[in-house]
Amino acid sequence: MSFERARDHGGPDELTLLAEFERHLVAERGMSMHTVRAYLGDVRSLLEYLNESRVTAEPGQAESPIERLTVQDLRGWLASLQAEGVARTTLARRAAGIRTFTAWAHRRGLLPVDPGATLATPKPHRKLPAVLRQHEVARLLEVAAMASDDGSAVGCRDRAILELLYATGIRVGELVALDVDDVDHSRRVVRVLGKGGKERSVPYGVPAANALADYLARGRPALVRAGSGPALFLGVRGGRLDQRAVRRLVHARLADVPDAPDVGPHGLRHTAATHLLEGGADLRSVQELLGHATLATTQIYTHVSTERLRRVYAQAHPRA
Repeated sequence: MSFERARDHGGPDELTLLAEFERHLVAERGMSMHTVRAYLGDVRSLLEYLNESRVTAEPGQAESPIERLTVQDLRGWLASLQAEGVARTTLARRAAGIRTFTAWAHRRGLLPVDPGATLATPKPHRKLPAVLRQHEVARLLEVAAMASDDGSAVGCRDRAILELLYATGIRVGELVALDVDDVDHSRRVVRVLGKGGKERSVPYGVPAANALADYLARGRPALVRAGSGPALFLGVRGGRLDQRAVRRLVHARLADVPDAPDVGPHGLRHTAATHLLEGGADLRSVQELLGHATLATTQIYTHVSTERLRRVYAQAHPRA
């Protein structure tokens, strides 16, 4: 539909607009439901702002809720969110969601121009992620191994989860989505379905291989039920393990490691990336392993390593 036709027909109402945008995100862009919900929330927030800040149309005039949308409207919306105390990282994410929306609306003929194309992204203050030191990871995995010595299915499973998270650096969502057939034991790689439906193969080492073999031999058979399906990691009721259970596990085990930061599963991902770079891996390879779309995302780990090097230098060099 051209912009002129959309204007003549009044354009879609808010509910129709959101429904059509949702179909686009799911069917055409293949986005995860988490991202879809976030983007739809951004659009709802923008529409609410527009409804509150604009004079309503004349009686009898049909108007699409975004027909007169300008980049000034978008900036005003972001400014209102900032005034409410929304963090800069959240503002940057919301700006990205709205740019996706305005680009789609322009292609659909609902906007004469794309105002999001000229919307600058608020620059977030990038904080260096907390990571574990190598001796802290060693202690964490020792704790997990001791917990599995009781022979319980859950103990075997938890050890395999922690070993695999650190060995591969995969996201917690990617971990719980693994099926049994995604593990290639002979080559020691896991097939991971990452963001945007992109598939990649990630290697893992001997300790993780041993923990996985133990879990598949002793742990999973004790947890499996008739409706378990192919899920690799199972809960106590036989269903696919969810992300919240993995987060609880990581926090609980880290509580037993003296002075270790309480980083959670994503912290193990940060830790794996940092240790790879400290061990001599090149940035491009780490990007491939982590499944980052751009190298810029991976570069934050070089800052972590540099900060550690600076601290060591300050402590060790006589003229630091």
